[in-house]
Amino acid sequence: MSKNESVIPLKTLLFSFHASNTVIISFLPLYLQYKELNETEIGWVLAIGPLASMLAQPFWGYMSDKYKTVKWTLIICIIGLIIGGTLFFQMNTLITIILMGAVFYFFTTPIGALGDSLAQRRADDLHIAFGTIRTWGSIGFAISSLVVGRVLDVIGIQYMIFPYLFFGVMALLATIPLKDVEVESDPVSLKDVNKLFKNKPFVIFLSVVVLITISHRTNDSYMALYITELGGSEGLVGLAWFVGVLMEAIVFAFARFWFRKFHSMVFIIAAGILYSIRWFLYAVVDDPMYIIALQFLHGLTFGVFYTAAFEYVTRLIPKLLQSTGHLVFFAVFFGLSGIIGSLAGGAIMDNFGGNFLYFIMGCLATAGTILLIAYHALPFGKEK
Repeated sequence: MSKNESVIPLKTLLFSFHASNTVIISFLPLYLQYKELNETEIGWVLAIGPLASMLAQPFWGYMSDKYKTVKWTLIICIIGLIIGGTLFFQMNTLITIILMGAVFYFFTTPIGALGDSLAQRRADDLHIAFGTIRTWGSIGFAISSLVVGRVLDVIGIQYMIFPYLFFGVMALLATIPLKDVEVESDPVSLKDVNKLFKNKPFVIFLSVVVLITISHRTNDSYMALYITELGGSEGLVGLAWFVGVLMEAIVFAFARFWFRKFHSMVFIIAAGILYSIRWFLYAVVDDPMYIIALQFLHGLTFGVFYTAAFEYVTRLIPKLLQSTGHLVFFAVFFGLSGIIGSLAGGAIMDNFGGNFLYFIMGCLATAGTILLIAYHALPFGKEK
């Protein structure tokens, strides 16, 4: 079997899951607005996902490492995605949406991290670039954002459950033939996990990048509402995500050419600078078409930042704790940052508007980048 054939199920899984995730990230705020929730209430609902992920991601990462299987952990979580998603979209009141959302997110949030963790390990085994596998997740996200945006323009935002479940079932079918990870070691224990939190470079790095990831997650939650605030439609929201994630896919696809030339931290810091520029530009626009035009920066910010940070974290943590370490990284990147971004972002947008929200995000990214430069200058900021 060729290298390409051996990772086809993994590429299909990443494509399908991120295609389903597009529906949630891109259109859930508009769906909640259709349910007559205001921006602050939408922020409460959006914060449930990251809050659940703070518990779910380390839990499922630990279970994966303990039983030495990523595949079966993924299958359980995807089944939870399908059942939980079906129930979540039946809820109509704020309290039931929040409660069912917590159950739904408990299963869905670890899937991306587990898929990427498996992709990193398979890439190492086959001596290929992680980005060449991960790019299929971005392709799925890009295609889904464009197609689903057009579909919802026609059928209405209230029917977003159907494309979501379609991609969810597709992800489950792709997981069945998946090649599992093989780790030749004793099962991980809670005592081993404690080593992660005694790893000073790992803990300090996560503490520093959280300022940048808060701005990223705030954009995930509120770009759709900002575009509609500026007069855009669901179709334009989908187009904006398509342009951004297409650039992200290109960055991932060519990671093997650019990534090895410099230290990981150089790319992380460069992406932090671009994040700052990106948010300040978004803050001054007055037409949704400018947002779409500037979305090419998504690939140069998230694509570069995530690839380099994931690689850097992988080198900081022992092989025995790869899944756990990756999911702790995810818990900070998409969990803690998402909680803060959703709650604070909703309140700021409700009271001061989208322009001011993006200005604050630019300030956060700038502060985070300055701290990253300081971190890199210290001895433990450099890889051994």
